[in-house]
Amino acid sequence: MDAGGEGRDAMTDGAQQTKHGEQTPSGEQGRAADESQLTILLYSSDRTVRENIRFTLGRKLADDLPPIRVLEVATQPAVLTAMDAGGIDLALLDGEAVPGGIGMCRQLKDEIFPCPPIMVLTGRRDDAWLATWSRADGVVPHPVDPIRLPEAVATMLRRARAVVPASPA
Repeated sequence: MDAGGEGRDAMTDGAQQTKHGEQTPSGEQGRAADESQLTILLYSSDRTVRENIRFTLGRKLADDLPPIRVLEVATQPAVLTAMDAGGIDLALLDGEAVPGGIGMCRQLKDEIFPCPPIMVLTGRRDDAWLATWSRADGVVPHPVDPIRLPEAVATMLRRARAVVPASPA
């Protein structure tokens, strides 16, 4: 992990660099270049949480969806950079991270148009009301259920792919 908090796919000058150093275009350009893969932004300040979620999601969520690529980030600036760059199909934010993913979700919903779907991971089932306040599109409690999380993410991705976002006026 570098000082900037970027994870496996570090963000550099409008391009994404994989852990092996290859550069791939980011944003809408990157999406046009590779429609056969969905990108999930995974934010948590805890490396163990990121590893567990990445392992739980695997590489393919369902037969009817393309394979996924998980872009791990550990800091708020890295989340904002990735979301501003575009090309994110779904964001998974840890509500227990520092700073918290719940407040970050609300900020993203206010500032990014069109904002991709966001799922928030909460510390307790009783915290689901906080996800409602944040305008999250979905909520899953910690500890992560290895069956429920991939199903919930797949459902959100299917919904997002079925809806064409409106153009800003």
